[in-house]
Amino acid sequence: MVLPFSADSGFGVDKPGGRPCLNLLEDDRCGIHATLREDGWPGCTVFECFGAGQQVSQVTYAGLSWRDGGNLGEMGAVLTVMRQLHEMLVHLDEVARRSPDDGAAAARGRIEDLTAADPETLLTSDVDELHAHVGRLLAEASARVRRGWPDAADHSRRDLAGQRMTGDLRGCSLRGALLIGADLSGADLTDADLLGADLRGTDVRGADLSTALFLTQPQANAAVGDTATLLPDGLAHPGHWT
Repeated sequence: MVLPFSADSGFGVDKPGGRPCLNLLEDDRCGIHATLREDGWPGCTVFECFGAGQQVSQVTYAGLSWRDGGNLGEMGAVLTVMRQLHEMLVHLDEVARRSPDDGAAAARGRIEDLTAADPETLLTSDVDELHAHVGRLLAEASARVRRGWPDAADHSRRDLAGQRMTGDLRGCSLRGALLIGADLSGADLTDADLLGADLRGTDVRGADLSTALFLTQPQANAAVGDTATLLPDGLAHPGHWT
């Protein structure tokens, strides 16, 4: 209902924000949830709000439905902020597991407090500043984890679409890289940094991503893998992988 989407991004049709999806049922379920990819809606299988939708609906608005609240525009804006906060929390949790840091812990506490705030506080917060601060903390954590691979390549923000990059990619930086349709099949991505990498259609069949840094479920959902693909703990093999 709240978010816009387009057919070009894999959502079947173009829809502006604030208009119900044509597959939305009266009981708020999706009418084609079991056959999204078959029906031409792969974008829905890739999208992830990291729990922000539940937080906004059940905590920020205390269970008040968009159908009854009359404040759909505000809820949409709050959701946009909350999704960014929740994604930052996911990455900071990984820092706590892989390379604990006092600064990252403090940032996590600050963000967690903000997620419980009222709509006005959320909408007037400087999320851009917070995002930049967290980005620096994640870069520092990545450097600490990857220092064991001093000769690893730095492919940060490079356009690698369609390229073949199999083999030893241990400790390399692929943060922000464009990897659409790239071939990473069978690659060893131990401690590789995949923060923000575009993995749409990336072949990761047989690849070892078990310790890749900052890999998210949406990135895995967008890639092409199989049962031999190793993912980090907490990430699930997408249903369309074979």
